[in-house]
Amino acid sequence: MLVQLLYVSRAHSGIDARAIDAILAQARQHNPVDGITGVLCHTDQLFLQLLEGGREQVNRLYGRILRDPRHSDVTLLAYAEVRERRYAAWTMGQSNLHKLNPATLLRYSALPTFDPYRLPGASALALIDELMASAAVLGRA
Repeated sequence: MLVQLLYVSRAHSGIDARAIDAILAQARQHNPVDGITGVLCHTDQLFLQLLEGGREQVNRLYGRILRDPRHSDVTLLAYAEVRERRYAAWTMGQSNLHKLNPATLLRYSALPTFDPYRLPGASALALIDELMASAAVLGRA
């Protein structure tokens, strides 16, 4: 059974490009073995991540994220069984949300500032889909 999990978290002490590269390298190494695909969207303070794969594997990874000291205020935005993957070609894509066009954000949010804690799960998924469609997600692997 395939599931899709979307969560948001705060970076415990801010993150820089090296920290993001390390997170992505780790995901790209381990996710294929576990059959996990997805997208990591980030700022220097926030993570918005969509994970998809087998229920057991995604749940286990989410448990590790909950215990990861790089995250705080981890909040589940959406969890659903799915018939097919949305991002099957991505072991872990990434999008730097500092480069997000405010007009794009206003389609899904009441304010032009990125605050995924205030986005409904469906809106956050639609935002990620738009980022994918506009080639704002990098790192297909």
